[in-house]
Amino acid sequence: MVSDTRSDPALRCGAAVPARAGAGLKADHVADILETGADIGFFEVHAENYMGAGGPPHRQLEAVRERYPLSLHGVGLSIGGEQPLDKDHLKRLSDLNRRYEPGLFSEHLAWSSHDTTYFNDLLPVPYDEATLNRVCDHIDEVQETVGRRMLLENPSTYVAFAQSTMSELDFLGEIVRRTGCGLLLDVNNVHVSCTNHERSASDYLAAFPMAAVGEIHLGGHAPDRDDAGRPLLIDAHDREVDQAVWQLFEDVIGANGPLPTLIEWDNNVPAWPVLLAEAQAADRILAQTAGARRKQAV
Repeated sequence: MVSDTRSDPALRCGAAVPARAGAGLKADHVADILETGADIGFFEVHAENYMGAGGPPHRQLEAVRERYPLSLHGVGLSIGGEQPLDKDHLKRLSDLNRRYEPGLFSEHLAWSSHDTTYFNDLLPVPYDEATLNRVCDHIDEVQETVGRRMLLENPSTYVAFAQSTMSELDFLGEIVRRTGCGLLLDVNNVHVSCTNHERSASDYLAAFPMAAVGEIHLGGHAPDRDDAGRPLLIDAHDREVDQAVWQLFEDVIGANGPLPTLIEWDNNVPAWPVLLAEAQAADRILAQTAGARRKQAV
């Protein structure tokens, strides 16, 4: 377990990442970003895209890192998997952290590998004591190896496990207590999961352990129907942020104050001005909240 950083607000929010909006960095956008000097808080990259030793991806990322803070987001470590963590993958992840010194570093509460098979999906875990122990052991190993605090992202889910013995909120809270890790609050994931399980997203967010949150994600989802005709949402990251998610985000920020906030758009990626406009919309909400809090403090 790494030293407890939960009482340090600067570490909670990522000292090098401002409480502004950021965007996922896409190779097709880099030229526009560097040429225009985009006014944006930070960029987030998927760690697995930069695990080679060099080449164009690293040249692009180095150029962006010179101008903007970074958040490093892993998608392939399989924190929730039953197998031991892949030591080679973990070393590459640690090397990336040392190379780019991102202000924030995060991974998913999910599993994505079994034996020698690797899946493209981030698969859910049951919320029971055995899974909790395994996830905490894996997080301890990650934080000890990388030498820094990791944020763990809440999942989007479509099914519930009969073997679960605790709620997702209790599960996340216990992980934070045992490991000292932080949390990445994906508001879109909350809306997706709560819609799919017919629960209240507002109630979920009101009970979320916000003191541990270091970053927020916003993204688009695809509406569908299940076999019984009930609403089903898919965490697609392929379109604008839905108005319901914007409202939940405003409620969270209004109650807790600004935090670094990422716009995720990973499929059907639009032109850079479209993605920037989404980030600017989030930035306006963050700025309005910060301004209102300053007035209240006077």
